[in-house]
Amino acid sequence: MRIHTLDLHFQNTPGLIAAYLVESARELALIETGPGSTLPALRRALAASGHSEKDVRHVFVTHIHLDHAGAAGWWAGQGAQVYCHENAARHLIDPSRLVDSARMIYQERMDTLWGEMLPAPAERVTVLRDGDSVRVGAVELLAWDTPGHARHHLAYLLGSACFTGDVAGMRLQGTNYLSVTAAPPQFEPGPYVASVDRLASAGFDRLYLTHFGEVTDVAGHLAAYRKRIQDVHEAVRADCAAGLDAGQVRQRHHDRERALATSLGIQEDDWRRLEMSNGTAMCADGVRLCVEKGR
Repeated sequence: MRIHTLDLHFQNTPGLIAAYLVESARELALIETGPGSTLPALRRALAASGHSEKDVRHVFVTHIHLDHAGAAGWWAGQGAQVYCHENAARHLIDPSRLVDSARMIYQERMDTLWGEMLPAPAERVTVLRDGDSVRVGAVELLAWDTPGHARHHLAYLLGSACFTGDVAGMRLQGTNYLSVTAAPPQFEPGPYVASVDRLASAGFDRLYLTHFGEVTDVAGHLAAYRKRIQDVHEAVRADCAAGLDAGQVRQRHHDRERALATSLGIQEDDWRRLEMSNGTAMCADGVRLCVEKGR
């Protein structure tokens, strides 16, 4: 069994969005598809790994945010079976509502950033619930329900490794700064921390982050990320309690995160990459909406 990390070069930038190719007993599974805009890069990376896209029969998406599942419909159209959370399936089959909501946010940048999200034929979408597994060659991928970033989020276990989607945060390779993935509208700190604790209790040897790459200090990473979720939530809650408006909350969150990143050695180029993939304004909005709902 082999795991290949496929860098999707989001916005022509390395190290931001990964897909993973699992190769076992001449069967292939793709974990995460990235957005439609990076599909050409994904197909090139697959070819560079020595494999044909027609041999990818299993596609697993952790959740249906565009940076993780935007190209899932294309793969379903090629005959692959797409696996997802039960609350994600309808959005893969009919992505119009998801795409319309994203277009309202990104407007004229929508197509450049995310590309096209094609509908997946219903018969090509398989729902996985907590504890369900799928055999790929000689191995099994096990689904864990891991809410907190989104209520329709699955992590996938493969032996002592875990493909974490967004539930273990974002970290650029070779850096120590952990960026809390908190895109609106479903950030919920209680379930988020519980999901991180569940991963920590499993004793994994490796995590594979969609943003970005392999983590081998699993215990250290998850303990640090648990605290980051709590710290970010508390800071934004304090801002809201102080009467700051949405713009002020965004600015305060940006300033705190930038200062922390700088203290951990993040340089300007890496900060720009972080903002491209997990922008502080978006995350501030996600946490603020959670606070306003009393969660």
